[in-house]
Amino acid sequence: MSHILDIKTGGKSLKEAEKVLIMIHGRGGSAQDILSLSQYLNVEDYALLAPQATNGTWYPLSFMAPVEQNEPWLSSAIETIGKTVQNALEAGIKAENIYFFGFSQGACLTLEFLARNAQKFGGAAAIIGGVIGDKVNRENYKGDFNQTPIFLGTSNPDFHVPVERVYATANILKEMNADVTEKVYANFGHSINQEEIELANELIFK
Repeated sequence: MSHILDIKTGGKSLKEAEKVLIMIHGRGGSAQDILSLSQYLNVEDYALLAPQATNGTWYPLSFMAPVEQNEPWLSSAIETIGKTVQNALEAGIKAENIYFFGFSQGACLTLEFLARNAQKFGGAAAIIGGVIGDKVNRENYKGDFNQTPIFLGTSNPDFHVPVERVYATANILKEMNADVTEKVYANFGHSINQEEIELANELIFK
């Protein structure tokens, strides 16, 4: 199975905007859910693009499962993010004006896409996520972020995302020349907190 490209939009139109925020929802969430979060972010002048996962999930198993067990959904999900980026580029938006916000499964997908396609982007906030696979396959990750700011927020413990994977992801992104800020909240639970929103605004959507 593969995802049907279905991009929900908000904010300014692509024709009017100079910046784009791509928002990627979590398992069981929706594009509309994640778009509603934009009211708390400093993105009034951005075009908002939120791809919708077919059947509400980007891939069937845990992000820590062997990659092949999440195929072909995972490759299709990564391709969906790529097509969403392509939509922005074709509308004349430069890559350095493309931003990302992902939560949970959407954060994992965001980070996996970025690490496979590193270049100078506007920035990314990934709340409770890490790169995908039972082990980290460094060979998949190429490019140079050229100091793109990336914010990783998470809870320790988190039922779905071990904090070790968040740290491993931060290290990979740093090796690829991203400007990474990670913040771990003790026993916060699987959700987004106010400080994470504030840090995303301060570090990414400034």
